Amino acid sequence: MSNEHINYIKNNKKKNIIIFISQILLFILFIIIWQVLVNNKIINSFITSSPINIVKTIINLYQTNNLLIHIRITLIETIFSFILCFLIGIVISSILWWNNTLYRILDPYLTLLNSLPKVALGPIIIIWCGANIKSIIVMALLISVIITILNLYQYFKETDNLKIKLMKSLGASKWQIYYMLIIPSNISNIISTLKINISMSLIGVIMGEFLVSKQGIGYLIMYGSQVFNLNLVMTGIFILSILSIILYYIISIIEKRLKN
Repeated sequence: MSNEHINYIKNNKKKNIIIFISQILLFILFIIIWQVLVNNKIINSFITSSPINIVKTIINLYQTNNLLIHIRITLIETIFSFILCFLIGIVISSILWWNNTLYRILDPYLTLLNSLPKVALGPIIIIWCGANIKSIIVMALLISVIITILNLYQYFKETDNLKIKLMKSLGASKWQIYYMLIIPSNISNIISTLKINISMSLIGVIMGEFLVSKQGIGYLIMYGSQVFNLNLVMTGIFILSILSIILYYIISIIEKRLKN
């Protein structure tokens, strides 16, 4: 490699390190300001909780063997919903790309399903699936799968038309166009969709846990709100934030590996 390229890589690494450190410092500053405002009674800790109270609540949940159980339940439900959503989304969007007439027929119904307030369907889901993990998975799928289908279909549809015409002129079948052009050309778009899916799946799981679960982070938040334990509510929100960041970065690492 040339000296210019080596310097570019070094500068890029330095910039990434500076950005990462700045993000950490910004988070620490937010925590400090929050605690200072509580200590000086500028904000009411009963309503907003505080970083110290959140740490105490996490320690208490861990000591009572509740913390890891709730995190594990939510993670399992989220990962299962995420995988199922991706598989359903990629299959249906591929079918719709394959058959444009079918897409034109289903388009208004997909739009309708995507615009429906999913919480309103909660009672129906519970009646159909029961007050169990099935309802949670179905809720997560309702929230994430339609937008996945629409996004992936749009990405497939926007693939370079000149390349498609070139492959057709060389005698390529539609299947060959699909797996040799459509999928490879949209790997980055598929990964971007996965980043959205993981957060949408987590949101769907939490909403499902609000409705039926007796375990999970969503249950902790709902229970905390019912007994006016704002420390438990804020702790649940804090744990959810950490989980979403971790899951997002896992997808980002996968993206980097695929690009390399």
